[in-house]
Amino acid sequence: DHPARELQDTFYLNNPKFAKLPEKDRVLAVKNTHENGGDSNSLGWRYQWDEKIAKQTVLRTHTTATTMRRLAQFYRNKDNTPVKVFCIDRVFRNEKLDKSHLAEFTQIEGIVIDENVNLSDLIGLLSEFYKKMGFEKIVTRPGFFPYTEPSMEVSVYYDKLGEWLEMGGSGIFRPEVTYPWGIKNPTRVLAWGQGLERIAMLYYDRKDIRDLYINPIKWLRQQPY
Repeated sequence: DHPARELQDTFYLNNPKFAKLPEKDRVLAVKNTHENGGDSNSLGWRYQWDEKIAKQTVLRTHTTATTMRRLAQFYRNKDNTPVKVFCIDRVFRNEKLDKSHLAEFTQIEGIVIDENVNLSDLIGLLSEFYKKMGFEKIVTRPGFFPYTEPSMEVSVYYDKLGEWLEMGGSGIFRPEVTYPWGIKNPTRVLAWGQGLERIAMLYYDRKDIRDLYINPIKWLRQQPY
């Protein structure tokens, strides 16, 4: 299975059960990257990549799927850098519902494609991104995500609770992700993303993420939309 799907359960579709893959040379580049690293100077994930599994349709678990389509467009159009992309879209996880988890929620994601960008650029971008939302104290710490290396988790200080809250993940896309689409050093891809509902919970001072979708009339009447 795809290494990025090991972190969460996935909804697999029956109709349509399979989808078309891109151009054969790109499929081969991805296959080689998985099996032996291709030309990314990596060992890859060292397993036998299965085209049939790659064709299986799923409800996306990350908006990174949308980002990959933009990388493919960058490759096909031979776009010039810098490129900045931002998306807000639905994602789906086969998870048990509780006060902090939903099976369907909204994820936001951004990428910057440019030459010689680095981790300092990403930290500066994240600081500006969260300050625009009113968070003055932002910290980053090392993390792990399948698509990026180095990877960082981002936390903000929330005055009402008097504590640090984890907001999302970020990092620089690994060569295994970008090389099949012709994006190679010195060009790199900075990436970050998080759940939109986490921000909404803070804004509306809710402690249960499900409150955002159950439409309690009394509470809705009190909200200054």
